[in-house]
Amino acid sequence: MSKKIAILATNGFEESELQSPKEYLEQQGWTAHIVSPEAGTIRSWAEKDWGKDYHVDKTLDEVTASEYDALVLPGGVINPDQLRTNGQALSFVRDFFIQNKPVAAICHGPQVLINAKVVNGRNMTSVKSISKDLINAGAHWEDKEVVVDNGLVTSRTPKDLPAFNAKMVEEFKEGKHAGQAL
Repeated sequence: MSKKIAILATNGFEESELQSPKEYLEQQGWTAHIVSPEAGTIRSWAEKDWGKDYHVDKTLDEVTASEYDALVLPGGVINPDQLRTNGQALSFVRDFFIQNKPVAAICHGPQVLINAKVVNGRNMTSVKSISKDLINAGAHWEDKEVVVDNGLVTSRTPKDLPAFNAKMVEEFKEGKHAGQAL
């Protein structure tokens, strides 16, 4: 069954945390769109320096959550820091939860979920440096390579990408999760 996935990112996303999930999703025969507040291209962060530019398929102005089956939030330090203060991005993210659609976030990506107010009571993981932020927002934080909570998949760092990608696809195949909504 064909699926259409949104990958929400802006400049400063961790390259491997967008590239690896995108390729994995496309290997399933699914469509993966890079959605961003800005049109054109966005620049990745590749571990210690700026990386490649990636083509933006759709801007937030052009899409709604109802057009997609699931959402991916890559990390990086700069990317989620910008997205979590963008009201349009936060509404887009919240709509996936309202519609009971699966969401996957890795590394610093869960910071966007904090500001979207969708983490309270959730079992989650992330890069360790934002663990207290998640706990303070009401999440139950665990130091594991991947944590799944009713359609929400979270993971820690690029070294966890194989486990993250596998669980992400598993949850996306399951589709909507009853009881996930806010």
